[in-house]
Amino acid sequence: MEIKSKAFGTQQPDSNSSITFPNGIPGFEDETEFQLFHLDDNKIVYSLQSLSNENIAFSVAHPAHFYINYNFLLTDEEEGVLEIDSIDDLLILLILHKDETSNQPTIKGSIRSPLLINTKRRIGIQKLLATVEQSITLTEKHNEIEVSET
Repeated sequence: MEIKSKAFGTQQPDSNSSITFPNGIPGFEDETEFQLFHLDDNKIVYSLQSLSNENIAFSVAHPAHFYINYNFLLTDEEEGVLEIDSIDDLLILLILHKDETSNQPTIKGSIRSPLLINTKRRIGIQKLLATVEQSITLTEKHNEIEVSET
């Protein structure tokens, strides 16, 4: 099977590593099978490409590249869908989007709706967070100062 993606040309998906989103992704509920592809050589941005629709792909990145660390609880339903045996099997990704509302377009991540993927079973969901607490660590010489916002 071959995918001809508008974003990055013809790709050969690996059926052994496809990711199933049983409920789809909000706004794309009918799209349940995806594949992760590298978009560039720096391995920061990936493409989460639909396997059934070549026009649907999301640019995604690991939140740590943006100094974002999550601390949240999964509901029983989320744990059931993800079939998690170990927290080590959980991959968190941010969906990236281009913000052209200012004079200088920037790339932003959807921090309130990360993708959670069980890498062992290749099952994913999008977690919708009502609030996100921001915590910033500033380092001055050898002292650390932590500033928190809610």
